[in-house]
Amino acid sequence: MKVLDGVESVTSGYAGGHTEDPTYREVCSGSTGHAEVVQVEYDPDSVGYDELLEVFFATHDPTQLNRQGPDVGTQYRSIVLYHDDEQRQLVETYVEALDEAYDDDVVTEIGPLERFWQAEEHHQDYFEKNPSDAYCRMHAQPKVEKVRERFTELTRSGSATSD
Repeated sequence: MKVLDGVESVTSGYAGGHTEDPTYREVCSGSTGHAEVVQVEYDPDSVGYDELLEVFFATHDPTQLNRQGPDVGTQYRSIVLYHDDEQRQLVETYVEALDEAYDDDVVTEIGPLERFWQAEEHHQDYFEKNPSDAYCRMHAQPKVEKVRERFTELTRSGSATSD
């Protein structure tokens, strides 16, 4: 998301579960109820919430239950946590339309953001800090390239490789 014009910050973290201040290891165990998420702060005059939804849904398969690529478990579920009624309405409408475009049901969870727990520092900007990591090369890099190619008009010109 950081490659998009108008995105001011992206913070990795955990949300949607029941454990207070979880650690990465706890979230990965699948016992916290949390999903790995990102908190995106953006300038709505530069990029719209609908455009952020479009990019989000273009970079993963929202029909996979509790899985994204090689990552399996409830912590990897497709989830959108909204901040207000306007965002709720936009994401519900978007998912309804998207559901018609897929043969399988869209299983993206939609709910209010009750609490966001920031991930440990070494998880922040992970792709940027670890560009030669095998996981990043095989899974994150193709997603960043897809965003740059498919959403050229929304990306920052000449931005550094990031997630």
